[in-house]
Amino acid sequence: MMLNPLFGTETELAKAKDYFEWSEAAQKLDSKSGKANWRERDASEHYGYKSIRRRLETLNELRAAGDNEGLLYTLNEGIHGNMDGMANDSLWAEARFGTKQLIHDYVDAIADALVHLASPEVDEIPVEEKRDFFRRAYHCYGCSALLMSGSGAFLFFHAGVVKALWSEGLLPNIISGSSGGSVIGALVCTHTNDELAPYFDPDKLAREYENDEGQTLFNPFGASKRMSQVQVRERLEEIIPDLTFQEAYELTGRHLNISIAPAEKHQNGRLMNAITSPNVFIRDAVLASCAVPGIYEPVALHAKDHEGNRVPYLPGRKWVDGSVTHDLPSKRLSRLYGVNHHIVSQANPLITPFASDVTQGPGPLSAIRRASVSTLKAWLNVNMQLWDKPLQLVPQLHSLANMTMSVINQDYSGDINIIRPMMMWSPSKILSNLSLEDISELMDLGERATWPKIEMVRAQTKISLT
Repeated sequence: MMLNPLFGTETELAKAKDYFEWSEAAQKLDSKSGKANWRERDASEHYGYKSIRRRLETLNELRAAGDNEGLLYTLNEGIHGNMDGMANDSLWAEARFGTKQLIHDYVDAIADALVHLASPEVDEIPVEEKRDFFRRAYHCYGCSALLMSGSGAFLFFHAGVVKALWSEGLLPNIISGSSGGSVIGALVCTHTNDELAPYFDPDKLAREYENDEGQTLFNPFGASKRMSQVQVRERLEEIIPDLTFQEAYELTGRHLNISIAPAEKHQNGRLMNAITSPNVFIRDAVLASCAVPGIYEPVALHAKDHEGNRVPYLPGRKWVDGSVTHDLPSKRLSRLYGVNHHIVSQANPLITPFASDVTQGPGPLSAIRRASVSTLKAWLNVNMQLWDKPLQLVPQLHSLANMTMSVINQDYSGDINIIRPMMMWSPSKILSNLSLEDISELMDLGERATWPKIEMVRAQTKISLT
């Protein structure tokens, strides 16, 4: 019997303990499968490789000749994240590790040129001219953000995603979260880099309660109980400092954004952050974003006034789960920060069955899947209309059904999608206090789902970070 020569390397991928081991195994697999040779060849129908090669050669020639003014002029012609289609998803679906070497080399050359032009050694170009160039370049190029979906107890998947990005120095400074995603976003944005490492240990995040105050919501498969709102608040107090959005930004330099939805009708959802609500306390916003309608009570927000006192924010208004209206607030982030590149961590149990990794490409299987999802959504919406009046007789079920459809009908795709794999878990765990074993499993899943995207994130964010 002949053995598959790739089998051993696939096993190494599955057993990798960190990204270094995973990347080593991925590159071995590419060498054995021939994808390493594919990476070295410029040609592909999915991008304008001839144009990219010419631009790379021009940059190299200008650097070698010491022509800094020519280099600045060339960069002034435009720096684009998808120059000649080099961000095409299909280019990242071929090899296990990275994409065409030409693309990596071109991105590196631009980043190196930017660093070179900013250095004091380049003194023939006035400092103000440099500043003007970098201001315009940053404004035109845009920046990246990490968006973490609602997730319930699956929020620890997001923790694994953040750990993988942070460990490689790729965690964006603009972070948004709704519901469970807001917990991890707040955790990251209220602790400095020196303080973060312990929170990536599952032991730090696990918590046992001697007196379980939770209630069974639905429990056909197990004995798990959902956490009470008091327990949720207590847990937030343990892991998130009592800071306002502005104080957190000043401490870490990270822009935290938390989606919340109004408890009352005819009101609009909000995105809380240091720009729109600088004095609001983060813990309150997180608790509100986690308040699933019909299960947890709506939450009132508080802010710090000009004298440092804790006072009600928008008195009389209460807020609920942010994923109901804006699970992934990409448009709002674009307006506030110029974000035009979205890294999505998707762990919402209502959405992962519909979620699709865009790097699967435009093939027939992907087309069939997209059509199936579209049909299923249409079918659910029609049935929801038919059941709307009967459900009104049971307000809690009606509220839950409306929330579910609001979540399903949103847009959940980003430029890079990291999707939680399907798990054979009891539904009763979704709002429960998870065990150390469960937390460890989810964090490990988050890391492993992120590793195949690391080089894609690196290439597509390097120029913006530079």
